[in-house]
Amino acid sequence: MIQVRPVSDLRNKFPEIESLVSEGQPVYLTKNGYGTIVVLSLEKYSDLTNDVEMKLDEADRMAESTAERRTHEDVFRNIRSSIHGR
Repeated sequence: MIQVRPVSDLRNKFPEIESLVSEGQPVYLTKNGYGTIVVLSLEKYSDLTNDVEMKLDEADRMAESTAERRTHEDVFRNIRSSIHGR
């Protein structure tokens, strides 16, 4: 079940929030009725970002080994083509 809590719960009910997060559930915090923050366990955050970090490291290694550079327009055009199968 999605956990949506007011941001004040982070201060007032930290052990409860911590328990939910340690069980693997993200907790969405709101301020004045609007979403502001998502609290995740370090493990879940790591799961979300590890692939990105690996890809960025790979891109850095490739950039060091070649002088070829691409514009962001070229990169996004290629991505869109891949997504849309063109």
